[in-house]
Amino acid sequence: MRDIPELGIGIGWRPEIADAVEGLSGVDWVEAVAENLCAGHLPDSLVRLRERGVTVVPHGVSLGLGGAERPDARRLADLAERAEALGSPLVTEHIAFVRAGGPLTASPVLEAGHLLPVPRTRDALRVLCENVRIAQDALPVPLAVENIAALISWPGEEMSEGQFLAELVERTGVRLLIDVANLHTNQVNRGEDPVKALDELPVEAIAYVHVAGGVERDGVWHDTHAHPVTRPVLDVLAELRSRVAPPGVLLERDDDFPPASELAGELAVIRETLTITAHAGTATATAAATTVGTGTGTAATLSHPAAGARRDARPGALRVAPPVPSVPSVPRQLPSADDTSDSSTDAARERLALREAALLSALVAGTPVPEGFDTRRVRVQSRALAAKRADVIAKVAPELPGILGGGYRPAFLSYAANRPMRAGYRRDALDFAEHLLIEGRPEDPVARRELTSWWQERAGSRPPRRATRLVRRARAALAGR
Repeated sequence: MRDIPELGIGIGWRPEIADAVEGLSGVDWVEAVAENLCAGHLPDSLVRLRERGVTVVPHGVSLGLGGAERPDARRLADLAERAEALGSPLVTEHIAFVRAGGPLTASPVLEAGHLLPVPRTRDALRVLCENVRIAQDALPVPLAVENIAALISWPGEEMSEGQFLAELVERTGVRLLIDVANLHTNQVNRGEDPVKALDELPVEAIAYVHVAGGVERDGVWHDTHAHPVTRPVLDVLAELRSRVAPPGVLLERDDDFPPASELAGELAVIRETLTITAHAGTATATAAATTVGTGTGTAATLSHPAAGARRDARPGALRVAPPVPSVPSVPRQLPSADDTSDSSTDAARERLALREAALLSALVAGTPVPEGFDTRRVRVQSRALAAKRADVIAKVAPELPGILGGGYRPAFLSYAANRPMRAGYRRDALDFAEHLLIEGRPEDPVARRELTSWWQERAGSRPPRRATRLVRRARAALAGR
């Protein structure tokens, strides 16, 4: 496992806050979404930051390492190119699947437009490990993979999150990007204890940490990256810091960007959380050593860090579990290694492909929810995916909300209810516009002419005439039987 440099305190670089990020003091490094960068034409802001000695890490979102298919060679080459252009010490991606279907299922490829959880099963682990190894071989720098937030749980899971991550590291040597906001999200949404996850995962493999905000609605935590960081998330960060000093900690913000002063305030709170926990751990460890040295202590004084003080009774107090380096850690009880032969992995890919395609089809195409899933949660996730598509399309093609006005969002959500994204958001915007024109919408003739012109300029062909619309409607009706 190659060494990862000390990164320090960082912030997610986004074009909307580029000037603010450049002006913030005490920012040691930034992370940029890899797919939004072009290696030959880096944003001027990132170039200036690099010239100042600020490290830039590309963060991928589209590889789909948890998917049944092997990683796409072109996507890997693009990620490698961006890492080299930025002079990055590492690259990061997610433990997730983002598309399903295709040759393994003899069905069309479905795009999620979002990071979806992989089942914590031996099949999924076997596939994930091979995909990670393929990515590692293709990248010029070390890879770190991130745990994700989820609204839904897979039936029949065989491992906890901590065990799954520990086994992944054991088999591949990959580094971890631990998102403490995602651990909190999974606590609210799936009843998973973040402390237990931290106890089980190999903290020494952590490359850096994400901290982000979210909001709870109707008992569901939404990892929005558009709200301030909450105290429960900072508590999980303190838990992690009590076990290890991570090489880097980064604040993520992806939407509803606040003034620079608020970003600076959140960075200050993160620093304070890390400092308080580190000092508390040092003081407690020193006191424990002194107690043992005077012969007045007990065996309980040297318990595993996870058995230390968890949380003060005061509201919002930090959890503190002081590390005791002199005591050997207890070996983790992990699932035994499975057969990793090519034939075994290929069979696992086929089984995983069918499961992921069935779930994604229910989420984006309106097919029945697979057996064993919480139907209500799947529907919540489905609506969330459609809402995200609507938000992204509004950014990718801002002319559409301008043309459609207040009717844009309900029209898009109705369109997305059973029409999966085919090939990215730009193609999705064109498909949406074509769908409206085929249906003879919008009703306002001026708006319809504007939408026709917009579609024609970008699609490179004439808008569908009435006869074509009737044929397509008939085909759609037959397909829906």
